[in-house]
Amino acid sequence: MFSKMRWSQKCILLLVVSFFAFQGIAVAADDYSFKVHNKTSVGITKVLVKEAGGKWGSFDVGTMIKPGATAKLVWAGHTNTQDCEQWIKVVYADGSETKAAKFDFCETDLELEFE
Repeated sequence: MFSKMRWSQKCILLLVVSFFAFQGIAVAADDYSFKVHNKTSVGITKVLVKEAGGKWGSFDVGTMIKPGATAKLVWAGHTNTQDCEQWIKVVYADGSETKAAKFDFCETDLELEFE
């Protein structure tokens, strides 16, 4: 069937499919994320989160979130069915860590500051 389509029809079909594929990727990339702002003088090497009663999981922060920097962290797709309210703590380059605090990660434009 595709081979019997005119060139212009194929182009239109390709544009429509590309548009919807791009929209799906753009939405998925932005949906479940938050920002971490490091207001300390020590780099953040780990960002750990967990549901109440669960085990700590970590975000990939690369080498570290440098002092004064802000990083956007995106939730992995397998967490989409988890609770919005979760516990978070960070580990610093000197080995110290913050106390766990509870946040609603479904909040739009959530930015967490660590100082």
